[in-house]
This record gives sequence, C-alpha cells and structure tokens, in this order.
Amino acid sequence: MNIGPIELPDQPLFLAPMEDVTDSPFRQICRRKGADIVFTEFISSEAIIRDADVAMQKMDFEEMERPFGVQIFGGREEAMGGAAKVAVDQNPDLVDINFGCPVYKIVKKGAGAGCLKDLSMMERMAGTVVDAVTDRPVTVKTRLGWDDNTIKIQEVALMLQKLGVKALTVHARTRAQKYKGDARWDWLKKLKNTPGLEIPIIGNGDVTSPELAKKMFEETGVDGVMIGRGAIGNPWIFEQTKHYLETGELLPEPSVRQRVELCAEQLRLSVQQHGERYGVIIMKKHYGQYLKGVRNGKKLRMQLMEHDEMDPILELLLNFDETEIHAVA
Repeated sequence: MNIGPIELPDQPLFLAPMEDVTDSPFRQICRRKGADIVFTEFISSEAIIRDADVAMQKMDFEEMERPFGVQIFGGREEAMGGAAKVAVDQNPDLVDINFGCPVYKIVKKGAGAGCLKDLSMMERMAGTVVDAVTDRPVTVKTRLGWDDNTIKIQEVALMLQKLGVKALTVHARTRAQKYKGDARWDWLKKLKNTPGLEIPIIGNGDVTSPELAKKMFEETGVDGVMIGRGAIGNPWIFEQTKHYLETGELLPEPSVRQRVELCAEQLRLSVQQHGERYGVIIMKKHYGQYLKGVRNGKKLRMQLMEHDEMDPILELLLNFDETEIHAVA
C-alpha cells in the first residue's frame, strides 16, 4: 500500500490521532511496537497561524517516528491553508485533515465533523489544503456522515480523490453516534466497492484486539486499519496484530513487569518532552490502562496519582509487586 510516495507494508496499522494522548513519547513507543504510521493529536489551524506555543509544540517529533503525519482542523479555508503551509515547514511526511471530530465546541464552528453538514464546505476546505501542500500527501479522516439520513461517504471519497487527497480514513460511525453503539463496518465494505475509487481506505472503529483487526481486513477489504483507544496503555497491540495477521497465532499478553517498565519509559520520555510538571500530568491518563486487569493495579494507580514529580512515581512503578501494596508515603 502506498500513500503518495510513502511505501507501506501490506495490511498496515495506523495509530489514530487522539487529543491529549498521541504526543511524541506515545508515538515513539507505538512506532517501536509496530505502528506503521503515527499522527499528532488534532491541532487547531487558528492556533497554528497565530504561532501559539502549544500548537507548535504538538508538531514536534523525533526522526524515528517517521512516517509521521500532522493532523489539522478548522472552520475557515484561509486558516486551514495557512496552517497547512506552517505544518509542512515542520517537515512531516504527510498532512491529515480532521473532518470527523464530533465534539460540540468543534462542530459548532464548522470544523471537524461539522463539515459533514456542508459537503461543499468540505470540498473547499480540502481543496485549499491540497493546493497549499504541494510536495507531500494530504490525507483525510472523517466519519460516515452527520447522521443516518446524511451518509454520503462514497460521494465524499470520490470528491476527495478528485481533489488530490491521497488516502481516506473512515471512522465507521456517524457524528450523531459519537462513540456510542457499534461501528458500522458494512459501510467500509460498501466504500471499498465504490466504482472508480482508487485511493487507499483505512478503516477505524472498534478495533481493540488482533482478532478484530483481522476481522476488519477480511470483512471489509480496507487497505489499512487504524487503532485508537485500543492502543492506550497497550502499545503491544501493534506487534501482536502483525504477528496474528502473519501467523494466525496470538502472542502472549505482556507481563506485569513489562507493563510497568514500559509505563515508566513513557513517563521518562514525557518528562523529557514536556518538562516535569506537564510531563507527569499528561501521563496520569495512561496509568489506568497500563495497569488494567493487574492485581492491585487500581491501588497502585491511586498511589501514582498522588505525586507530581517523576522520581517517586518511577520508584513505585519499578518496585511494584502485584501481590502486595503499600500505603502512600
């Protein structure tokens, strides 16, 4: 599978862009564990053109993350075009447009999934970004439609292809569904069977295990699979899925020691990237998933949350014995 000049293996796996999750430390770990492409969390085009520190920091990346994409969103064509040019200056491998975020504060500005209510606006927005990014691929992530009455994903895909978009990721829910109910993979199959559609289609939604990734590939025919929530606290899902696709065999689940050690490594990278205060804060949303299903894991998480500095957290993690738990000092 290729996205413009980017060569990928057959049945590639993508790390989904997730707000306050897919920072550089997490992306580095997921790439090392087998993700074929990683993305920034979505970044406001308005913040980018204002040169806001937070927006610029979100585009920071390490070379080992390549192939790497910057994802932008916005409700104004001029801002999206300007933001795309700034993003290119950071030298990512591709620029991705978010036409799928269902959050009200985003859609009320016509951004994210708000574009699904006005496909002509989506067309103008995507065209503006494609025109601004002339030397690398532009891709799009969107949903099936605004609601059940406005599912036009096949028309959307053909429109984006005509504009020069090089790949399309589809979260197989409508905006009305948000993250509720089942992802509707049948629409991914319909999309792949659209006459005249040639760009790669990446499926997204409810892939939380190697078995489900294989099922999506087989049932829908998508060219790639994007994994989101299933990777939080479980970066092993990428190497597990690759092994399962190749052999039909499941790798063993990571041990408790492997879980706490990788969590500790991500914490170190987080502090290195963001500084101690914010680096510790951003990791707090990851502890619960790393420790999910671990005996005394909830008690350990409560202890970790008590600290605002890295060293005592590392001490708790690396000395953790699931058979006993000690009171917070």
